[in-house]
Amino acid sequence: MNAILKPSLYEQLTGLPEHVTGEILNGELHEMPRPSGRHGVVERGLGFNLSGPFDFGRGGPGGWWIIIEPEVHFIRDMEVAVPDLAGWRRERMPNVPDDHRFEVVPDWMCEILSPSTAKKDRVVKLPIYARYGVQHVWIVDPLAQTLEAFELQQGRWTLIATLKDDDPVAVPPFDAVVFSLADLWG
Repeated sequence: MNAILKPSLYEQLTGLPEHVTGEILNGELHEMPRPSGRHGVVERGLGFNLSGPFDFGRGGPGGWWIIIEPEVHFIRDMEVAVPDLAGWRRERMPNVPDDHRFEVVPDWMCEILSPSTAKKDRVVKLPIYARYGVQHVWIVDPLAQTLEAFELQQGRWTLIATLKDDDPVAVPPFDAVVFSLADLWG
């Protein structure tokens, strides 16, 4: 009698259709559809405002990798998050990996909320990010037009900024350059 082997969670994740994004969080596979247009506009705005000065050093200090939707492996193929954006200081991750797995814990992660992911982003992902030592997390809500910035202090999240509408954004770890939050709303 042959036992039927069930695919691992990671095999299930990699087998998802192209229009679905998956994550393995706390031993559970989470699936979500591709983001909305509004979500994409916010993601593009953040990427534009952060990549130039921090990734490429144009008008800013450089020294970072800013990556959109990386597959972050806190534990290879077992604890896998796909934040909307993540950033690594180049002194901690001198090179971007050749494959799709980012195995160095990011210094900064950003989640852009949608009605279908808001609860998971706050209740499931934030504690995981703290557990693995991500130092900064931004939560952006396109509908409320807000940005909340958190810093990890003694293993706990501390809210360091709450911005709304068209407030100027100069928030750690990206406080060397200022941009308007309104840039994200399209």
